[in-house]
Amino acid sequence: MRLLTGILAGQSFDAVLDGDASLRRRPMGRVAVPLKTMGARIDTGAGGCAPLGIRGGTLRGCAHELPVASAQVKSALLLAGLQADGRTCVREPTQSRDHTERLLAEMSVAVERDQGSVCVRGRSVPECCDVSVPGDPSSAAFFVVAAALVPDSEVRIRGVCLNPTRIGFVRLLERMGADIQLLETHTCGAEAVGDIQVRYAPLSGIGIVAGDVPGAIDELPALAVAAARAEGVTTVRGAAELRVKESDRIRAIVSMLAAFGIEVDEYEDGFRIKGCADLAGGARVGTGGDHRIAMAAAVAALVADGPTSIADAAAVAVSFPGFFDTLDRLRCR
Repeated sequence: MRLLTGILAGQSFDAVLDGDASLRRRPMGRVAVPLKTMGARIDTGAGGCAPLGIRGGTLRGCAHELPVASAQVKSALLLAGLQADGRTCVREPTQSRDHTERLLAEMSVAVERDQGSVCVRGRSVPECCDVSVPGDPSSAAFFVVAAALVPDSEVRIRGVCLNPTRIGFVRLLERMGADIQLLETHTCGAEAVGDIQVRYAPLSGIGIVAGDVPGAIDELPALAVAAARAEGVTTVRGAAELRVKESDRIRAIVSMLAAFGIEVDEYEDGFRIKGCADLAGGARVGTGGDHRIAMAAAVAALVADGPTSIADAAAVAVSFPGFFDTLDRLRCR
């Protein structure tokens, strides 16, 4: 929705974007407000959320300073900037995912990148190209954590995108002591691609700070499960962005781990997990319809002492329809 808002803002027609209850809770003002400085005409619903009424028209290039690193907002502004008069620049406090600027450059758009900012010139038309889409590291993360936690496990996940802005979770797991290797890496189009191989190894708690978060924001539910089995304490701070995902993921992570008997404290911008050797069995986990919480709970269930019941488990279809089948195949080998 955020990407489409950037595209539609410069078109010659009007549009309305709407979504389900989960999407209607996502803050859209963070993309609508900077687009309005470019001349976009956008009406938001209650609380700056969807539905969005977009009256397409002429845009002007603008310099944007984002208060929070967001690849979605950055990408929306760059896509609007391609249609604007003049130059559009976006600066972030820390590096977020850079798939959009990589792909635009691959499509012959002149993209300028310098010291935390990305710029494009208006009236640029991307050229068609063939794109090979590698495996999603956010989906791979759950199997990586599962292999790291289940004794005697070894898993190799092939053809995963290894873009440096997407493998922050690998670096954090390495800091925890995980046995992970990136193998057969190569470049495919605009992206680095390769295999992730992981073996079981004992883990230790670490501190995850604000600078670590943008590169691992979607993998934090999986990392929280790893922390639950790690020796010592893991803290996550500077992750308030989790509050405005498909669910309030800070609250959801805390509730999930508490259901497994883990000692966990909730902060406004993160959480503190005291790891233990065994997760309690018989857990009943609510997901709030959030696909990543459902997948994280399934990984936790692999190392729990007894059965686990996951509510709204069908939510995994949002990003990984075959998740449970794949997990079953790995578990039964």
